[in-house]
Amino acid sequence: MKLSDLLKYNDIVIQCHDNPDADALASGYALYWYLSRMDKKPVFIYRGHNKISKSNLTIMLDELQVPVSYEPAFKRNPELLVTVDCQYGQRNVTMTKAKNIAVIDHHQITEEIPEMSEVRSNIGSCATIIWDMIRTEGLDPNENKLLATAMYYGLYTDTNRLSEVSHPLDRDMVDTLDFNRSIITKMSNSNISLKELEIAGKAIQSYEYYPTDRYLIVHADPCDPNILGVISDFVMETAEVDVCIAYYVNEYEVKFSVRSCIKEVHADELASFIADELGGGGGHLVKAGGSLRPEKLLEIRDDMDLESLTDAVIHFRLKEYFDKYGVIYAKDVELDTSAMTLYEKQPNVLGTVRLTDMFPTGSTLEIRTLEGDVNVKIEEDTYLMIGVEGEVYPIKEEKLLRSYKMLDDPYERSFDYEPSVKNLITGERKGVLKFAKSVLSTGGARIYAAPVDGYIKLFTLWDEEKYYSANPGDYIAVREDDPHDIYIIRNRLFDTLYKKVEK
Repeated sequence: MKLSDLLKYNDIVIQCHDNPDADALASGYALYWYLSRMDKKPVFIYRGHNKISKSNLTIMLDELQVPVSYEPAFKRNPELLVTVDCQYGQRNVTMTKAKNIAVIDHHQITEEIPEMSEVRSNIGSCATIIWDMIRTEGLDPNENKLLATAMYYGLYTDTNRLSEVSHPLDRDMVDTLDFNRSIITKMSNSNISLKELEIAGKAIQSYEYYPTDRYLIVHADPCDPNILGVISDFVMETAEVDVCIAYYVNEYEVKFSVRSCIKEVHADELASFIADELGGGGGHLVKAGGSLRPEKLLEIRDDMDLESLTDAVIHFRLKEYFDKYGVIYAKDVELDTSAMTLYEKQPNVLGTVRLTDMFPTGSTLEIRTLEGDVNVKIEEDTYLMIGVEGEVYPIKEEKLLRSYKMLDDPYERSFDYEPSVKNLITGERKGVLKFAKSVLSTGGARIYAAPVDGYIKLFTLWDEEKYYSANPGDYIAVREDDPHDIYIIRNRLFDTLYKKVEK
């Protein structure tokens, strides 16, 4: 869906969920601003039993001039209703009748959504989605600094002060928005009430600790999601704790926060594992979080109350996570290749970019991809390789020419997220695909490989701090000429990249 699809309607109401948080308010504000810029006269409302009273949100409403009104008894039947940061029919949004419905949201889909919808469940905030949709329409939210500040704060709060940001589009918005830092600071310092301070203290006192795997679980009463981050960060100061998860349960959602201080557990991976098929989770290596949908949890068992069921699921999934993974340190082991099959790399057309075509030699760049940000300093022989799924990584010219043949054709592919490069000195960012040329892999590189039947965390020879995970069906491989050059190849890519060596 495009925002311009909404312009055929005149009587438009924007509604966020009951008891709105900062992201819901920012999302509605952004859509209101866009429609107003397009000469529409939208109305932005929230309903439910409670008027906004939380200190940081009242500051947000006043300082940023958010054009929302509390309408618990709303009776109109508008031509179009757009729900933001929620889905029409969910329990956390009072039903409002309308002739047409549209949905913009970043949560897992739990209801049948209308044809007019934009739901991206892997994005950190709904504000990010609308920011991206506004840019697609050729407008810039920075025209209104108060709006830009609201959108930043929406992502900031929904990702626990940006510690749980995982998608590069969220990072792009953070880098791009021209927001008011003093207002952000003011709202951030008004985030915890005395009641929430009591909630944090009570939760910490009732922790559950598992010494074998050194993880700790904290179950808090419902509170602002940021309180979970405060609890988790405090717990991680404890010498005996390597991993912590703090969570709360209410009738609308289960929110959780994850922390890790050991390289063998990536917080973002653990968050995704806990939320698998029940919600969404992500973040960084040491800080992450997510949410579970009550509707999905109750599909597991309908004979338990939500609180008890959530406790059981979180405890089970944490134990399962720690029990199932084996760890391999490539520098310390040599695989038994007698039980593996010999393969060679197949010819494939990939992409490459000579970085001096984008920025001057000596520039320090930040490469942004779905996998994260990587910094590199440009030298005359520095290139970027673009893989089959849009993954990019630096490569030296000598190594590139040893394995690939340069072609004259431009590299034309589309990906869910286009990799980009930012000059850290000037701040200029450029997409890499318009600079890319095609290269043909010449094949010949040989590996021993075998599918794995368990779960593996592999620390490679070239990166001893960040592991690569293998799930059943993925391949573990080792170069024929280097017994310690061990790596993981995804099952879905293996047949495209390698073929069996026939004897």
